[in-house]
This record gives sequence, C-alpha cells and structure tokens, in this order.
Amino acid sequence: MEQAISLEEVLNLAKQLSPVDKVRLFEKLAPEIERDLQLTYAKPRKSLRGLWKGLSITDEDISEIRQEMWANFPRSDI
Repeated sequence: MEQAISLEEVLNLAKQLSPVDKVRLFEKLAPEIERDLQLTYAKPRKSLRGLWKGLSITDEDISEIRQEMWANFPRSDI
C-alpha cells in the first residue's frame, strides 16, 4: 500500500534540488498539468442555437415591454 505524499513534503524535496534539476522537474510536470487542465475545462458547452425556436415575439410585444421598462424613468426619488 502506497503512502500519500503531502504537498509540503514535495516542496521540501524540490527545494533541495539544484536549479537545473528544478527546471527539469518543471519541464516534466508542465505537460501533465496542461493535459489535466484541458481535461478539466474541455467539457462541451450546450449550444444556444434554436433557444428561441417555437416562440413568436412580435414587434408589439417588444414595444409593450419597452413601455413598461421606461414607464418610471426618470424616477423622482433619485
């Protein structure tokens, strides 16, 4: 059974490496980190195409909503 290594232990070990070995460590870890991040953020987004399909919004509907929105503008209490 493998024992889990903490981040602090890894950092302490990495601090003991020479500068060249630190760069090599980073070069080996960077592609793995990038791959992990791509898998995390590669979730497909839902398409919004056809979102309003089947709805009929007329010019009259838009005019009515605009009148409601602007009915209290400018407000006297401000």
